[in-house]
Amino acid sequence: MIRHIVMWKFRPGTEGEQTQFLEGLRGLQGVIPQLLKSEVAVNVGEGNYDAVLVSEFESMKALEVYKNDPRHKAVSALCKSIRTDRVAVDYEF
Repeated sequence: MIRHIVMWKFRPGTEGEQTQFLEGLRGLQGVIPQLLKSEVAVNVGEGNYDAVLVSEFESMKALEVYKNDPRHKAVSALCKSIRTDRVAVDYEF
């Protein structure tokens, strides 16, 4: 099993787009079969990243299929237009 964790910092003034992006990300659960489980959350603290995705896949191949799915790419494109930073980690568990 692979856990995929991604965190983002967003540009100020993009709150509406942030909400749209995070809801779009949540909407991929149950739609893209390779995405077994996901949690999307907004940071309630200050001075750190703004939001996080924690998701699970059967394998790295399944994660790659998810990343290349057109529905994920559409959501990701919105994120790229509003983020200032992104970090990610993938690990086996």
